[in-house]
Amino acid sequence: MQAETITPTTTDFDAAARDAVYRAIFNRRDIRGQFLPRPVPDEILARLLTAAHHAPSVGYMQPWNFILIRDAERKARIRDLVCRASAEEVRHIEDARQVLYRSLKLDGIIEAPVNLCITCDRSRTADAPLGRWHNPEMDLYSTVCAVQNLWLAARAEGIGVGWVSILDKDELKALLGIPAQITPVAYLCLGYVSDFANKPELENKGWRKRLALDELVFSESWAGNGEAPLKTLIKSA
Repeated sequence: MQAETITPTTTDFDAAARDAVYRAIFNRRDIRGQFLPRPVPDEILARLLTAAHHAPSVGYMQPWNFILIRDAERKARIRDLVCRASAEEVRHIEDARQVLYRSLKLDGIIEAPVNLCITCDRSRTADAPLGRWHNPEMDLYSTVCAVQNLWLAARAEGIGVGWVSILDKDELKALLGIPAQITPVAYLCLGYVSDFANKPELENKGWRKRLALDELVFSESWAGNGEAPLKTLIKSA
């Protein structure tokens, strides 16, 4: 019996569409200080949330919810949480880097027209543990995929996004009235910006440099040698 010939799929993106995807990836930035007061239209927010909702999720659990925050007083109270958390965090930074740390702008909560808290409902698929029985954290990872979808869509829309992670989750939950079984995964600032920097801000400010990808790629096992042709292509990309 003759084996069936299967034709592999090919891209249905033309070159311009393909390049636009990579452009969004490579030019995405974590925005802190470039937000403009211009409102973000609801039709754009709807597209961004729809993009987030189409993220991959293990077991198709879709564990996310989205809390939009626009109220100036509420944003100011959340900013207070960040200031307190930052004062705690800086004590754990090596002395030589504390001055640089204090010089960094760590959030755009007040300046950004829209704040967005993306959460994970860890009870949503408790009775259907497909993909979670051995790895229960997959619901959290799925929610992070929603964050990335939204972030890339925002870049394509000319909207800046900043992820604020320096805050106490329990205090944030209390302030936003988040139920006990819900985990805040990302607190984001969204808005139009004056510019997208050519490099990530922390790289421009000298905090860290991008690691060399070819040194992070292994073959068959941890630190396995091999993949020399691929690594050559990576280095030249």
